Amino acid sequence: NGGIENPVFEPPSPDSSRQRQVSPAEVDANVTEEGPCGWGRCTPKALQLCNNPEGYLAAYSFLAIFQGIVVNGLINISISTIEKRYELNSSRTGLISASYDVAFCILSLFVSFFGERGHKPQWLAFSAFMLGLGSLVFSLPHFNSGKYQYGTKLEDTCQIPGTSSANFTCSASTKSSLSNYLYVFILGQLLLGVGGTPLYTLGTAFIDDSVPKHKSSLYIGIGYAMSLLGPAIGYVLGGQLLNIYIDIQIPERQDTTESYTFGFLFLIIIIKTFSFSLYDPRWLGAWWIAFLACFFSIWLLIIPFSCFPKHLPGTAKIQAEKISETHNDGSEGLVETKNIGKSIKDFPVALLILLKNPVLMSLILASSSEALVATGFATFLPKFIENQFGKTSSFSATLGGLVLIPAAALGQIISGILVSRCKMDCKSIIKFMIGSCSAGLLLNTVFLFAKCGNEPFAGVSETYNGTGMLYNLTAPCNANCQCLLSMYYPVCGRDKVQYFSPCFGGCTSQLFNNRKKTYHNCSCIGIPRRENSLEDFLYEAVPGKCPTQCKFLPLFLTVFFFAIVFTFMAVTPTTVAILRCVPDKQRSFALGVQSVFLRLLGTIPGPILFGVAIDNSCTLWDSDECKTEGACLVYDNERMAYLLMGISAGCKVITIIFVVTAVCLYKPPPASAALSQKHSEMVSAIHT
Repeated sequence: NGGIENPVFEPPSPDSSRQRQVSPAEVDANVTEEGPCGWGRCTPKALQLCNNPEGYLAAYSFLAIFQGIVVNGLINISISTIEKRYELNSSRTGLISASYDVAFCILSLFVSFFGERGHKPQWLAFSAFMLGLGSLVFSLPHFNSGKYQYGTKLEDTCQIPGTSSANFTCSASTKSSLSNYLYVFILGQLLLGVGGTPLYTLGTAFIDDSVPKHKSSLYIGIGYAMSLLGPAIGYVLGGQLLNIYIDIQIPERQDTTESYTFGFLFLIIIIKTFSFSLYDPRWLGAWWIAFLACFFSIWLLIIPFSCFPKHLPGTAKIQAEKISETHNDGSEGLVETKNIGKSIKDFPVALLILLKNPVLMSLILASSSEALVATGFATFLPKFIENQFGKTSSFSATLGGLVLIPAAALGQIISGILVSRCKMDCKSIIKFMIGSCSAGLLLNTVFLFAKCGNEPFAGVSETYNGTGMLYNLTAPCNANCQCLLSMYYPVCGRDKVQYFSPCFGGCTSQLFNNRKKTYHNCSCIGIPRRENSLEDFLYEAVPGKCPTQCKFLPLFLTVFFFAIVFTFMAVTPTTVAILRCVPDKQRSFALGVQSVFLRLLGTIPGPILFGVAIDNSCTLWDSDECKTEGACLVYDNERMAYLLMGISAGCKVITIIFVVTAVCLYKPPPASAALSQKHSEMVSAIHT
């Protein structure tokens, strides 16, 4: 009758029928906690420029980068050096690698459960503290173990009977105490695991809290992509520091020129000539320097995280405008009605609600299957390139990093942009995952047509010109050379055949010409297969494996690059879909549950399964004079390619099955229920 119309009492429009359910009390609480950026009453105006999602994303990205540098970069590249320095076998260093995931699995559920209602930026400040502390503890064995004793150099050429040579026996030696530092390394990894837990659970949920729904995937994709820079930096930084001697000062150096350049704890030593070089098998690099640098750098990140408020300005408005896409199984109403999540007594109920969500569990199992393949290739792709295409270890590691890291970052950024620009809802995001996983499955067939055969190897695939036997390195031409099975130093003969070492090639002398070593007087090496080259007669063997005749490396790297891109295009959408299909108050907890399954079913068994497959393709094992087997030296390339293809394709198929299941089971919340609930809440707010 001419009065002022109040839209609250009008029937809601269809566009607002699924608005997120936010109570007035929750809105008031969120507004109250949207404080300025600072410490208590100290709130400098300059800091307010960072009090927004972009400022938080920058701090989050830096912490993710440093976490990747230490956990996925420096530790991986330092493991072989730590094995030699502290007399550890591969099974024990495997315990070091697994300790991070063990700590993550144990703590992720509790941290994500209790941190959901807590001060998330302060949790990330705690994360930075523990990551820095873990880096420091991991470097401590170097300072307490004394100087490295490198022993005497072994002769790698054929020793004439009667000359002095090392006498090797199998008598039990006194056990060194260096192996006890294993527990210090495990402690460091456990602390790193504690620090990494809030980063990818509470840190990711805080991004989703602070930005509109259509921007969430873009921000999360950028954060995840930035985290992939960490391993790349770690590999490059750690690899360069391994060129510095472990104790800084080179022992027994002659005419040494040193120059010290101090950057941010980066020490560069330039040595012109010395008797003990990094090409010597006894050389160990300064693995510990980068851990100290990361310790100080990560602790500096405590400062920005400690100044962020509990909620960024505008969070309450963003939360009130978000549309609920929770899977319609009644869990959202149960969480809201019983206010689950405030007490430790609610933990079993909250966990059961998530485990009974079929869409969530399908997405988690799909992401675990993808993680198994991703971590397997991240660990063993350099080994595959090295053996399949005849490249050096360092070059293979560089190629692996150049393929994996940019492709993974590109895939996550592309998917984040597509989901954000197209404003996909939960069901559309899951369908998008089906397409990306299917494309990745098709591209994985690169293992079938880009594989290589094995190069000739004396005693493995060749028989020393018919004088020896297969799978026996000893032949009449080297029977009197006193060759050591523990001295693997491959050389390529002028006959284009690879030999286990100069000794097994029957070489009795070596020469240095322009810093290039060549071997001569080799009784086992035959005449060149092509005699039209004068260079063939200038040497009989040179260090290193024979150049491969396989030319498929560029094709393999190109196709595999796009396979990784499509694989990681499903990572960001998976995280966004998980955040959408669970009640809003359980988002962090859902990411914690995903982290547990991701490690138990993905990142922990992934490298083990790939390692077993690669070992199963071994044709020559390293063994010492005591017949103790070590690492594999020669692989069957075709068998390795088929096995890795089988594991990868099988996991891709499993992923697609679970994603299709999630699409079929997903039920959006009914419009009428959301409409009625929203209408009643708005009326209640007006009366209040």
